[in-house]
Order: sequence, then structure tokens, then C-alpha cells
Amino acid sequence: MDKETKERLGEIRAAVKKYGFDKILGQTAKNKIRGKDDAAANELLLDDEIPVKLRLMLQELGTTFIKFGQLLSTRPDIVGERIAEELANLQDDNPAITYEQVKAIVERELNGNIDELFEEFKHDHLATASIGQVHEARLITGERVAVKIQKEGITDKIDLDIRILKYIANRTDKLNANLRKLNLPGIMDEFDRSIHKEIDYNNEFMNMQRIEMNFVENPAIHIPATYAKYCSSKVLTMEFIEGTKLNDVYESTSDKFDKKLLAKNVLDSYLQQLFIDGFFHGDPHPGNVMILEDNVVCYLDLGMMGFFDEKFKHDLSEVILLFMDQDVDGLINQLMYMDILDYDIDTSSLRRDLNDLFGRYFGVQLNRFDGVLEALLSLMQEYGVILPNEVVTMARGLSMIEAIAHNLDPEIDVFASIKPVAKQIAKQRLSPKQMLKGKKSNLILYEHMLQSLPKLLTRTIHKIDNEELQFRFEVDITDKVTIVALISALIIGSSVVSFGPMVFDMPLISLIGYIIAIILSIIGLKRFVLK
Repeated sequence: MDKETKERLGEIRAAVKKYGFDKILGQTAKNKIRGKDDAAANELLLDDEIPVKLRLMLQELGTTFIKFGQLLSTRPDIVGERIAEELANLQDDNPAITYEQVKAIVERELNGNIDELFEEFKHDHLATASIGQVHEARLITGERVAVKIQKEGITDKIDLDIRILKYIANRTDKLNANLRKLNLPGIMDEFDRSIHKEIDYNNEFMNMQRIEMNFVENPAIHIPATYAKYCSSKVLTMEFIEGTKLNDVYESTSDKFDKKLLAKNVLDSYLQQLFIDGFFHGDPHPGNVMILEDNVVCYLDLGMMGFFDEKFKHDLSEVILLFMDQDVDGLINQLMYMDILDYDIDTSSLRRDLNDLFGRYFGVQLNRFDGVLEALLSLMQEYGVILPNEVVTMARGLSMIEAIAHNLDPEIDVFASIKPVAKQIAKQRLSPKQMLKGKKSNLILYEHMLQSLPKLLTRTIHKIDNEELQFRFEVDITDKVTIVALISALIIGSSVVSFGPMVFDMPLISLIGYIIAIILSIIGLKRFVLK
């Protein structure tokens, strides 16, 4: 271990001990003899100040730990509601770097003189955070822009802290059985990917380009323009946005803002991101949404985005529909199908708890998700279910958007907006176009299967002939009548099948049935005729 790593590890250990978290992590090689039910550790876990102490410790340890805390604030299913709410208050700020430092970074990254690249570049920063800071500027071509510059040395510091955090996570996972269920190594891997995306400004640039294309035909939604020539992995140049903050819109009594229209546009645009595009803003809090002239909604800070593939998007829409219909059995089966719930889970107990939850929140006329999603996440935590990160990001984002829409228009019915969109996506799975798309995607697979069949049959017959292949059935196939009945059933069953993928104008299921019948016929011939 090098000197720098030792020093940083010492700082982390000191902070962990200072705030008392060494008693929880415990079970190190030195104190491994301590009992699992250590009284001091249990007392600390019950301490009401735990969330605050955790936030202060992460704040003290700097950038990487602040970002880690912010990630955990989006995972109440892992850390619980109290800790998640407290970690949401983490301040991601740092002393600003000087203009000379900014100038050096910009000129190196953009390969030019700052005075030649920009007509004007303000020396004073607009905002600063632990990773970067923002300056106002004007391009030679006249566009007013905001330039985000990454501070020097941040990547090296983050890489060092990530290595140490992974070491701590792996160590804790091995030595502390109580924390093993949290899968700390897996959480750290997720955090590693997340923070490296955030510190690569090329990632945010591509996000902005993609979401801008998704709303290119919607004049009610605006995404800041980006300028590729003035962007790199450490510099991001975008359109300077002048608008009204949401809090000011909430309080405004002016006719300038159509709040009902804004509420509808905010909600509809996010539902499009979730269910139509499968590419959505991961942190749409009020500070990241501004209102421009003519009631145009503008999304900012697009570094953290969520992504659903087509299958997951359809599966999720079905979950939403089952949830809104309070179909407990259907919801449990769907979550099992999606591999979110294990098949060995106590379904009777879960069914009871879900019915209680629905009774509590759906017992009155409900037009919003407020509280329901949080309760569902807490319930999943009680059953030890670690939800996919994208699901939690979606739930958190939807709650934020719902709060914005409700503040703009208290009468808006969120359920009424969501249900038709979810139904539309769920129905697409059964549409001829979607089925045709599926057939095309599997065509090569079927072709390869057909090409392999002769070789597979030859090898199988050879192994049967050499007694290298054995079959085990629950029925007795030593009897001639039994094996004839099996073959007959397979042939008749395969002949009446009329659904599924087609191969040579024959259902694939039928083809497989015929192949099994052929193999059984060979076994029968060998056992009863040729022996």
C-alpha cells in the first residue's frame, strides 16, 4: 500500500471512529471475537442522530463521499427513509478555483487561447461545486453560453477513494454477516460506474443531445443547446438559460404563467421519458427545472439519466397497471417474472402486507402517488428485496415530478395521466408490429438452430448407440406399451400445435416435439427390437 493510500485510509478511519460508525462496521480482524449482538453497536443503530452523524461524516470526508451519500439518498430501499431524507441534504460545494486555473484547464482541453475561443469569458463564477464550477461566457459567433469546468485533480482523488471504499465494502461483506445482505460490493460497483459517468462531461453532452432529439417536435419542452466544438471530457459548453425558478412560479399570481398547463406539460414530458423514450432525467428536483417564456419547461443538469430497454419498459408498464388496479397476485407474479422477487419469498405474508398497503392508500379517492411509492419501497426493504437501481431512480424521479405538478396545479390527477400511457405501452407487446419485430430479431437464432439440428441428431443417435446417453423419466419406459404411448402423445400433441414461431411453415414447438419422438423411437428400437 503506497503512502498516499495509507494517509487517506487513516483519515477515513479517524472520521468513522469520530462519529461512532466503527461499532456498526465492527467485526474487523482485531475485534472479530466480539459477539454478533454487541450492545454498543445495537445502541448506536437505535440512535436518532444516526442520519445526521452519517451526513456530517460524509461531508467531512469530501467529494467522493458526498457523491456516495447522494447516491444512497436515492436508495431508501437500502438505507431506509430517515437516512435517505437526511442524505438528500448533503451540500456538494467546495472552494472555487481561480480564474487562472479555469483558463489553464479550458485552454488545455479546447486546445486554444481562451481569448480566441470566446468573445467574452467572465472571471467570476456563477456556481461552484466539489467537482466543477460554472462561468458565463460568449462565443465568437455571439451566443451567450454557460461553461462548466471540472476542477483539476478531481479524477485522481475520486479513484483513490473508490479503491478504499471498495476495500472497506469487501472487508465488511466478509466479516459482518448483518450487513452482508446489503451487498455492499455491488453498491460500490454501481457507485463507481455512476460517479465516473458524472465526471466525464462527454457523457452529459451525449445525454443532452439525445433528450433534445426526443423532444425536438415538442415546443413546450426545451433542452439547452450544446456546442460540440467547445466541449470535452472536462469542459461542457451549453446555451445560457434565463428563466424563472419553480419556487417563484409557485408563488406568482401573475397571468404570465399558466400553472395548469405547466403542470400538465411537466407530467406528460416525464411520462414520455419513462414509458415512450425509456431515457429519463434521474434527478428532476425543482432546481433542475426552469420555466421560460411562453410557459416552456426547460430541463437542466442532465448528467444523471436513467435508461430502460424495450423489455423492461413493457414489464414496468405492466407493474404500474397492476399496482393501480390493486391486483396483488398479479403484481407479485409480475415482480417474480422480472426477477425482482425470488420464488422462495413468503408470498402469503407479502400478499397480506400489500393488501394492507393498498387499503391504507387506496381507501379514499387517490389522484397521486405521494406516499404510496415510498411505502412500497419500505415494504420491499422489509423483505430484503434490493430493487434495480433504475426502478428506484424512476420512483424517486416520478415523486419529484408529481410534487412539481401538484404544486402548480393541486387538482391534477396523476393517476389519470399515467394509466393510459402505461396501457398503451403494455398493449404494444401484443401488437403485430412488435411481434414481427421479435420474429426478425430471432430469425438468425432459428436459422442457426435448424443448421445445427442434423449434427445434433447424429451426435445424439451415436451416443445412444454407444450407451453414452441415458434418459430418466418419472414413468417406466422399460415397458413397450409405455414408450409407444409417449411417442404417440408427442406426435399427436406436436401435430395440433398452431402457435409460436414458425420454422418451415411448422411451429418450432412442434418441431421440437417431433425430434424428441424420433429420439424415443430410436431408444425403443434399440431396447426392444435390436437388442
